[in-house]
Amino acid sequence: MQFDYAYRGHTAVNNSPTASDLSFVPDATRPPTHFEGTLRAGIEFREAISALHDVVISDLRYTPKDRAAYKKWLEEQEERDLLRAMSQSAAVRREIEAIERQLDDVSRRIRGKMQPFWQAQRRYFDYIYTRDYTAWLILDPVITVHPDQVFFECFSKDESTYGCLAARYEEFDQIGDRACGTTNIDYSAQLYDEFQKIRTYKTTKLKVDPGGFEVATTGEETLREVKIDLPDSWVRGFLQVSSAMSLPATTVELHPLDVYNFCVFLRRNRETRGPRSMRYCLTPGEPVKVVFEPWNHVIECPRSIYQGPEATEIRVWGRRRIHILERLIPVTRKFTVHLLGKGMPSFYVADMGSMVFTLGLSGWTANDWSTAGNFDLMAPRAEVDEGTKRRVFEGLKETWLATPDELATRLDLERSTVLGALGAWTQAGRAIYDLHAGVYRARELSRDPLPMSQLRFASEREAEATDLVDRGKVRVRSQRLDGEGQLNLAGTVRAESRTLDVSARIDEDERLRAAECGCRWHFQNKLRRGPCAHILALRMAASRARR
Repeated sequence: MQFDYAYRGHTAVNNSPTASDLSFVPDATRPPTHFEGTLRAGIEFREAISALHDVVISDLRYTPKDRAAYKKWLEEQEERDLLRAMSQSAAVRREIEAIERQLDDVSRRIRGKMQPFWQAQRRYFDYIYTRDYTAWLILDPVITVHPDQVFFECFSKDESTYGCLAARYEEFDQIGDRACGTTNIDYSAQLYDEFQKIRTYKTTKLKVDPGGFEVATTGEETLREVKIDLPDSWVRGFLQVSSAMSLPATTVELHPLDVYNFCVFLRRNRETRGPRSMRYCLTPGEPVKVVFEPWNHVIECPRSIYQGPEATEIRVWGRRRIHILERLIPVTRKFTVHLLGKGMPSFYVADMGSMVFTLGLSGWTANDWSTAGNFDLMAPRAEVDEGTKRRVFEGLKETWLATPDELATRLDLERSTVLGALGAWTQAGRAIYDLHAGVYRARELSRDPLPMSQLRFASEREAEATDLVDRGKVRVRSQRLDGEGQLNLAGTVRAESRTLDVSARIDEDERLRAAECGCRWHFQNKLRRGPCAHILALRMAASRARR
């Protein structure tokens, strides 16, 4: 999928003995978005923006060693050994040895001639890494200016880690003119080194340059156009993060020293076998305990008391990605961990007072956000007509942020209808759920509407579910509300040559909390990769029956 950006100049940091001016150049093709303010806590911002950089460059995918040269040498050696074995006389062996010496001399001369090329190639790659980072890493961050805060979002290179840095306006001493909106910013590699020069004795100014939107006149710098061909998986993963943040989760508050202990233990120990998981053992009113496997080492968190309603144990993988939080430990008041379930994504929210850093991790490192699961299928899915969806989005855009209850009251709509519309806009990249504030925010990921037919599904489960419902293969046996207000569904789905018993539990916010099905997909994956087509079909059929 191709995205077109146009920048008027380059993002820059101007460091002097008394001040650091951070000037970000926005995408000039998007609606005017600009901001200017003087930071109070420069050190906190330095550490947080550096952690965001660590997210961007993070790539923990397994890279096997390149054994092509060794295999080629092995084949040549086998041929030589075979010839040597076949030779029956000393004369033949002497001729073979002479030929081998000649081949070795030719090989050395070739290596000598190729050495300057290899050195030049290395210098070229070093050059584009330091001078033209977009040729090496092409994903520019997304920045959004809202009435109460400005926040940056980015995605890791391996598509398994999401980062968001939000700075509320209490963080700024002086705030100039601003225009709310979302834009991409030019974020060059040299910025990271410049960020490290921010000091407490310097005044630090943050500026999203409005000059990027001025009309070009004679003598002004022309626009620098950038065309980026992003993989569909990157965009789909970004959308899945937004959907996952709106799902119900078990919440744990951790003291910064507890996160420090996690990081220290992982630095000092390297596993050579599985399982490579962290088990959160949670008992109401007692300290949080985390078990690190395969050593079964228990780290107790005496400063962090679990306040949840019931005891539970949640196992998560991909734990080494939490090293991204190391720089934030000295400047963070507390960490809030949102655990979606066993083998499912987790979110670590660092509260730094007027700044908040959110780290989103997929189920495990190799299972990136694009393939981790269709979490949009578990989000609120009330069917809403296009006119109502447009009303909800326009209502959200009026204030830029709102809770579902506020929108329902202001627009005179049912809460479930508002949630269904917000879920659709979240899945379309036009809105995002703020975990820390508990509100939905307008955030348009791209200038043009995303091609949802191309992006929405990593699989065809929803298409299969729709086909099952349309062909009358789904029978809803019961729909009942329990004492907690959750809807319990039970029914059967006729799939191919067998009939499956299917059940699901949906909470008051229309989110899928639990489900069971007898198909092979659900037996292997449960809800870690989203619901199977049969669970989704039961939910769709029940929704149609209630209308």
